Amino acid sequence: MSSQEEEAPGTGESDSDESEGLEPPPRPPPFSISKGWLQEVLGAALAPGRPFEVLHFAAKSGSEPLEGPPPPPGAVGDSALSEVLSLHVQYAAGPRGQTPGAVHLVLKLPPRDPVSRFFVSEAQFDLREINFYTQIVPDLLAAGGDTLESDWLPIPHCLHATYRASPHHSVLVLENLKAQGYKSADFAEGLSLDQAKAALEALARMHSLSLVLKVREGSDLLQRYPFLFKTAAATDSYQQLVERGLPQLARFLQRQADEHPGEDFACILEALSALRPRTRSVIASLLAPREPLALITHTDFWCSNLLFRTEEGVAEGAEGRPRCAILDWQMVAYSHPANDLALLLVSSLDARLRRAHAHELLDWYLASLERLCSALGVSIDALGYTAHMLYADFKRSQLLALLLCVGSVDVALGDTRTERRLMHVLRDLYDEGVLTDVVGGDE
Repeated sequence: MSSQEEEAPGTGESDSDESEGLEPPPRPPPFSISKGWLQEVLGAALAPGRPFEVLHFAAKSGSEPLEGPPPPPGAVGDSALSEVLSLHVQYAAGPRGQTPGAVHLVLKLPPRDPVSRFFVSEAQFDLREINFYTQIVPDLLAAGGDTLESDWLPIPHCLHATYRASPHHSVLVLENLKAQGYKSADFAEGLSLDQAKAALEALARMHSLSLVLKVREGSDLLQRYPFLFKTAAATDSYQQLVERGLPQLARFLQRQADEHPGEDFACILEALSALRPRTRSVIASLLAPREPLALITHTDFWCSNLLFRTEEGVAEGAEGRPRCAILDWQMVAYSHPANDLALLLVSSLDARLRRAHAHELLDWYLASLERLCSALGVSIDALGYTAHMLYADFKRSQLLALLLCVGSVDVALGDTRTERRLMHVLRDLYDEGVLTDVVGGDE
């Protein structure tokens, strides 16, 4: 694994169009994958200091393995912040190639669309994720000590990473967990209770180790990791999304009012209109780390960034629940864990499950965090953090989660199930005062 700057194999010319005298940025050529490049990258990761030869490889667009079942019908596609390729590589290692093997990989590259590529480059989404895998993850494993098993962290293993600022180029090579039986969740259907608990258990593992770094080792995480998504930069990015999504949401709500004259949507529209001039300050306030439980957060924690695996006849995870893996760490930040919890519950759970089990899931997360931290020598009780405080923080964070959903509202529109879930969330947060309390000044 390397974070050194290097040239990507395969360069070439790219045509550009002229329109009304303006020349848009050229679309970069496709990333070229060669046996030589794979031998260098995988040899260093899989057989350091030993002969290594790539015998055959195949690649395709997307993260689904070359041989495997299709994703669930309601699954959301790969991240818009990356171009994703799936690779299957057969190799031989050792002096005479006596150790054959095969590996399924995911390559994450900057988007080829010039506008998306500029957005990713300016916000350093790809660099942030590379730094997460090459700097934060080794520190988390070291904080856990020798007692942690190799797969204890619920994330894919990183085999290689490289970044270059100018001209912008990055490559992140990860193991493809989908080739190991992990599957995407069905966003339209929403997570089951067992899936939600598995996701929160996985999240608690990541949160607990960052809390150990902060408390037991006395590390200032913002100084230690200056690349973390800072509140000001994150606020700017989220504000742009919200400004794009709010008019779209308002049109959707107006259509719902026209189609269902018996239902009152005016109060929700009024609350959103009153909130709009203040979204920047509200987002900044909610993203800011709040002690005593500020730690490293995912900050984009919803079901599209999760994978689940359950093996038939084999109990996976605690009490037979599925195992969960967390992907796409481009927005990793120093914030409050309630932000991750709220985004998952608001975006990815059916309304009936969320209403019936929200407090149970919060208790489950806090119990998991307390248990994991205690095993690593850190007491949540000693920090003075309680379940009552988590409930209050979660209520605040629901507004941030809603605003993030508004910024990506197009994901929910077009399917009656996700549209209905969105309507239930809006209604519930309005009835609970989450919209009106903040608009009234209770930030």
